[in-house]
Amino acid sequence: MNNYEELHHWLRLSLTEGVGPQTARELLGHFGLPENIFNAGFPALQKRVPEKLAYALSAPISEASQAQIAKTLEWAAQPGNAVLTLADAAYPQALLSISDPPVLLYAKGRLALLNGPAVAIVGSRNATIQGMQNADHFAQRLGQANLTIVSGLALGIDAAAHAGALGAQGSTVAVVGTGLDIVYPARHRDLAHKIAAQGCLLSEYPLGTPAIASNFPRRNRLISGLAIGVLVVEAAAQSGSLITARSALDQGRDVFAIPGSIHSPLSKGCHQLIRQGAKLVESAQDILEELRWPETVSALSALPTLPANLVPDDPAAQELLNAAGHDPVSIDQLIARTALTAAAIQIHLLNLEMEGKIELLAGGLYRRLS
Repeated sequence: MNNYEELHHWLRLSLTEGVGPQTARELLGHFGLPENIFNAGFPALQKRVPEKLAYALSAPISEASQAQIAKTLEWAAQPGNAVLTLADAAYPQALLSISDPPVLLYAKGRLALLNGPAVAIVGSRNATIQGMQNADHFAQRLGQANLTIVSGLALGIDAAAHAGALGAQGSTVAVVGTGLDIVYPARHRDLAHKIAAQGCLLSEYPLGTPAIASNFPRRNRLISGLAIGVLVVEAAAQSGSLITARSALDQGRDVFAIPGSIHSPLSKGCHQLIRQGAKLVESAQDILEELRWPETVSALSALPTLPANLVPDDPAAQELLNAAGHDPVSIDQLIARTALTAAAIQIHLLNLEMEGKIELLAGGLYRRLS
């Protein structure tokens, strides 16, 4: 049997009404490949599933399913597109450890990213500017440490995380709640195209599946399942990001949260997670150290090096340290307090941070270290 015929049977199984992921896995566990399920006959099937479903599996394939399969096979034949089954080597191995891995995954882009180390970044759709800056910065730093950034292509924090990873020439995976032939939200069409080109788009939903509200909480288990850790940037008390965090805990993944103002509604979800045991983080380095990520040192060494005339003991660098003081300070404040240009300040800050003399806080603020 060729791959075309095998995939036809897998698609037919996934499209059969009444066959969810758990039922499909139970059938596959007993009968083997999908072809064997459809050839088993009603009596054998009735011993494993309800009568109605046994009839559906033993009946001839419907015209609607046949049309959907033909459409999917045509889509999968296009460069960069793939339909991954539980039996495929390219199927994300990390998802095999969760309680309900999808029988099929639709992917567009770099499949190798699905089996590489990743950190998920999630948060509010109605994010603050500060929150989006944090998501962008954390994604850049983690991407520079050779970690793929996983998120959900939603408005707010998700989009900032994807953009941060792409901006740092890193890799990113977007797990969506629609078919891959639909971009939701529509305003992220350009972002989705960039992810498909540089990263990977992933969905468990058949082509043509619209944006149904119930699909998005369910896809969150895949976001956390693909990652070794999940960072929640901003989240209200009832945020969907907390569903991702709970999935991560159930799956044995690390959960990180960025604290915020006690007066901000978008900090309450993060504070709740911290009270429940999530690790409070103020920088991407906190995550790398907690994960004991082996690429941290090599990634930092790959950052831009300083010109020889801008070494840490340069009087200008000392002027910057004096201007910083010991309270958190922004680059704009440093520009106002010194005679240095913005470009020179950024170069000095990077060097001082790598020397352990200054640290970058959430929100793009810097603090001098004793």
